[in-house]
Amino acid sequence: MHDRPRVPTLSLTRIVLSGGRSVELTELRLTPTYGDMPASYPCRPVNDLRIRALLHTAAGMSPTVPVHLIPPPREYPDQYAGALGPVETLPRVACVGRFSSMPLAPAKDPVAHRSGLTVIWFQPTTRVPDPYDTDPALRDVDWTSLAQDYELEGLPYGP
Repeated sequence: MHDRPRVPTLSLTRIVLSGGRSVELTELRLTPTYGDMPASYPCRPVNDLRIRALLHTAAGMSPTVPVHLIPPPREYPDQYAGALGPVETLPRVACVGRFSSMPLAPAKDPVAHRSGLTVIWFQPTTRVPDPYDTDPALRDVDWTSLAQDYELEGLPYGP
């Protein structure tokens, strides 16, 4: 019999980053980019406000790990510019995902420690990132410089 922790690995998906590290998506919040937009139109000030709100949400999801924003693609359709400037659109779905992986420090016990990072990105659909067809910007996250190790608390198994 194998000596494994008695905790099942439950994640939404597993992605292999460009650097070769496997990370698990353990929590995901999808919201429409402009779902709660005030009586305005999509433009740079509105988009920047939306991104700041997502950064605040991400920081609250898991205060023990850092937050990283993948800069969203911004499109400028040929539409009439309003009082706040030209129309600027972001992809229609805003994503805040909590990722975890093996610890960064090799000396840390992989049963009691993990490395984590909360990532914000935008995508055109509500699809959960696919292990084989993930957005290149998400796969290119530099885990070793952005993520942080943390200790698991309340492990359901003994020493």
